[in-house]
Amino acid sequence: MHNRILKKYYFINKFDQSHLDKQDQETTIIYRNYDQVIDEKRILRIKSYCKKRGLKFLLSNNIKLSIKLGLDGTYIPSFNKNKKHLSYSFKKNFIILGSAHNIYEIRNKESQNVKAIFLSSIFKKKKNFLGINRFKLLSHLSKKPFIALGGVSKTNLKKLNLINCHGFAGISFFEQKKGP
Repeated sequence: MHNRILKKYYFINKFDQSHLDKQDQETTIIYRNYDQVIDEKRILRIKSYCKKRGLKFLLSNNIKLSIKLGLDGTYIPSFNKNKKHLSYSFKKNFIILGSAHNIYEIRNKESQNVKAIFLSSIFKKKKNFLGINRFKLLSHLSKKPFIALGGVSKTNLKKLNLINCHGFAGISFFEQKKGP
């Protein structure tokens, strides 16, 4: 069996240059901080740093601001059911990603016209835990590409070859030190 190259998505809630320096150009950075008011200057700082490093940068749950600041795209969380963005005009390569936990939310993300769906939680055992088998079943219910989210670590990374996913996302996986 051959190893596929999976796309990587790193969720951040603050600008930490040391963590971003560890990422390769295949990693997409998603700024997600629901605890604080969005600071446009901070977003622009992260955007310019990501541009220097060749990383794509997305903002969570604020499509208008993503368009205004010229970001690479936006991430729509599972609790956001809004479809106003369907009437907006985007630049050519603008990415819209969304997350889901069940079939109802998958259908909602399809109607929001997302390019890929984050399906969680695959490994992290919390209230919305899916596991490998339910992830596989849900991923066959849509033609959209699926991204594994929740509990991905270096020990279970090879298990992602067993499922129908195009990438993985997380926080702690990307904050680990590289090397011995």
